[in-house]
Amino acid sequence: MTTETAAIRAHKNSIRNAMAGNKQAWLALFDDDAVVHDPVGPSDHDPEGRGARGIAEISEFWDRMIGPNNLNIVPHKRISCGETVAAVIMTAASEQAGIKTYIEMVGVYQVNASGKLTSLDIYWDTNSLGEQLRALGVA
Repeated sequence: MTTETAAIRAHKNSIRNAMAGNKQAWLALFDDDAVVHDPVGPSDHDPEGRGARGIAEISEFWDRMIGPNNLNIVPHKRISCGETVAAVIMTAASEQAGIKTYIEMVGVYQVNASGKLTSLDIYWDTNSLGEQLRALGVA
């Protein structure tokens, strides 16, 4: 059984608040200088791959990527290593305007000594999402 670390608590709270649509509680999990890469690397969502840096940009990220969607995120396995937890193979189901998509992802959550998230890196295949949207006739 995995020990409940600050990183695991941050991971669980992040998922709970994202699924509940609770932006303020989700933002409160982050350190002022935190960075979110979702997805990691360049994408249509973040062409330069620099991520959302600081609370203001992370708030804008919420408004684009989390807020408009009805999310259901299921973590299948957590691997804890100190103040980092990797939620290995999470499945995120999203519904927006009646369109449902499913993404498998790996999330890496890092916290500081205060238990605040300093980085959130989500690895997922943007091509898979594009294929789903094309198959549904919306991309």
